[in-house]
Amino acid sequence: MRAFDLLRLILDNLGRRKARVGLTAVGVVIGSAAVVVLVSLAAGLQRNATEQLGSITDLTRIEVYPGYNFAAFGGGGGGGMVAVEVVGGPGQPAGQVLITDQSLADFAALPGVTEAYPRDMAMGQVTLKFQGMESYNTIFGVPPDYLTALNPEMEAGSLDLERGTVVVGAMIASSFYNPRQRPGLEPPPPPDLMGEILSLALSRWTNDGREIRRTVQVRVGGVIAEMRGEADWSIYMTLDEVTAFNQWFNGRRIDRSRDGYPMAVVRVADPAEVVEVSEMITGLGYQANTQMSFVQGINSFFTILQVIFGGVGAIALIVAAIGIANTMAMSILERTREIGLMKAVGATNRDVLAIFLGEAAGIGFLGGLGGVALGWSASQLINVVGVAYLAGRAAEIGAMPATVAVYTPAWLPGFALVFATLVGIVSGLYPALRAATLIPVNALKYE
Repeated sequence: MRAFDLLRLILDNLGRRKARVGLTAVGVVIGSAAVVVLVSLAAGLQRNATEQLGSITDLTRIEVYPGYNFAAFGGGGGGGMVAVEVVGGPGQPAGQVLITDQSLADFAALPGVTEAYPRDMAMGQVTLKFQGMESYNTIFGVPPDYLTALNPEMEAGSLDLERGTVVVGAMIASSFYNPRQRPGLEPPPPPDLMGEILSLALSRWTNDGREIRRTVQVRVGGVIAEMRGEADWSIYMTLDEVTAFNQWFNGRRIDRSRDGYPMAVVRVADPAEVVEVSEMITGLGYQANTQMSFVQGINSFFTILQVIFGGVGAIALIVAAIGIANTMAMSILERTREIGLMKAVGATNRDVLAIFLGEAAGIGFLGGLGGVALGWSASQLINVVGVAYLAGRAAEIGAMPATVAVYTPAWLPGFALVFATLVGIVSGLYPALRAATLIPVNALKYE
């Protein structure tokens, strides 16, 4: 039997029993729609979580810290640490793998790396003072081009870092408070810091418990717009100035070849390569931390969630498969004489099998087509309602509004359609085999 004749015969047979085929296909529609909606919901949650994390952190950034060669402490293997023994200076334990200028050059030479910068932090008590108000914030020392690579939006001023100037985050102004605030009085409004002179009050204690103070004045050269990340609560100065602060706190000169840097920031061109570069850095003996590893963990979790949700929807398809099998079995009983007649005029077992499998596949295909349309429409409706609800919640807590609540991957409609068709074929396999193996004489005598 030619393929065209087979297809026409299958369509004619399905058309003769529109009501039965329609009712049977309804189960497939529900199952397919459930698969599309549930998997789209899980994909939307994954996409939303990834976008939220990407909006508050730089996914191309790797934070590198000094590593430790545990063999130097008499232990076994150190989680991939190389056997490098570095004897640090005062306060630096033996076996520590320091971040030096050579380390930065090694990081920059790694495939995919665009920049590698050292970063220091004021390691003592620093009080920020302005017009009788005080604040305690983290002060970072960075190279001049560090902020340029960060490429933030500016609320005011510029990113140029010079000696005696600072660039502050968006939330620094709101962190000021009046230490002599009287109860019941309104706190002062956040000051406009752009161009103002701030006082940095540094404190350290001698061995005999005596406090020594030092005051440094700096000018605010720029204010970074809100980024919802670390930069919002940070103050950036030149690396040399923060190094000088730490030398004053420690009471000794810092030698980077002996003491190293407490941290380095490595940037990678492609976020997809971040984890691989991070593993390379770890292999060199350093500790590497990147937010991309959290993103991968989130993706793994939501992938499992998609499988679970898809399995729940597939249960409805399994129920629909029973309906298809029942419909095809009843069809064989009603068309036994017709099967015997087809075989009598030359139809082979393969032809009969193809006809009934085609009818079962047709029911599955029609149900899958309707299920994909219904599931996609329901997903869009849920997405509109969900985004509106999440936007309201985000406004209440001051978070970034969600851009998507339900997301339908491009592969999902095709997968649901093919899966529904396969369900139809599998469920119609036994009835089709039964029809194909009928003996023509007995089929013609069937009443």
